[in-house]
Amino acid sequence: MPARSPFSCVLWDVDGTLVDASEGILRRLTITLEHFGRTPPTRGELSRWIGPPMFESFQVNVDMTPEQATEAVAFYRDLNRSEGYTVSVRLYPGVADLVHDLHAAGIPQSTASSKPEVQVVALMDHFGLAPSLEATVGASLDERALSAKSDIVREALRRLEAQGCDISRPVLIGDRHHDVEGGRDAEVPVIFVRWGFSWPHEAEGAQAAVDDIDQLRALLLVDAEVSVGD
Repeated sequence: MPARSPFSCVLWDVDGTLVDASEGILRRLTITLEHFGRTPPTRGELSRWIGPPMFESFQVNVDMTPEQATEAVAFYRDLNRSEGYTVSVRLYPGVADLVHDLHAAGIPQSTASSKPEVQVVALMDHFGLAPSLEATVGASLDERALSAKSDIVREALRRLEAQGCDISRPVLIGDRHHDVEGGRDAEVPVIFVRWGFSWPHEAEGAQAAVDDIDQLRALLLVDAEVSVGD
């Protein structure tokens, strides 16, 4: 049976939503923070680092000045580039099928990630998601020119609209409070996924919260004969 969506377009956060890159992030953070004389996070503390822009996290989590954070981000990005953007990254189960099924249903999609866009492009190509996306949007490489989640969401909508996509009923899928806050600031509702790196309270303010891919699919795709209000 044909499927459709109550939303005119879907925006995807990447880390913690589409992919789990935690193994590589923890390794690079350990090297970077030890290089700058800071204590690296444990695995249990990693949730403080995944989601927000790294430039912000270096200041908030280890008390770096903006200048020191700029140096740390550059060092961290050099490590990532040298080892490859797709190393130690895996897709969460079922997300690729959902992205492809949304595309097949004619629903425009874009990423809206705080990861640098060059990394997001590499990941979407590597995992075969790029053909199902109308746009691939991430932060600027230095996380200064474009980094705020609300600005990234607006940029994703701008690029979709430039391609003639309907952006009248957008939705953002994300796993951190930064996604919820960024969506609110950009006036885009958020569906919160709990399989990422969040604490329970971070879903507050989201339009809905889901525990697994089947629950998310039920919100994004409905049978053509079922009305949105049913």
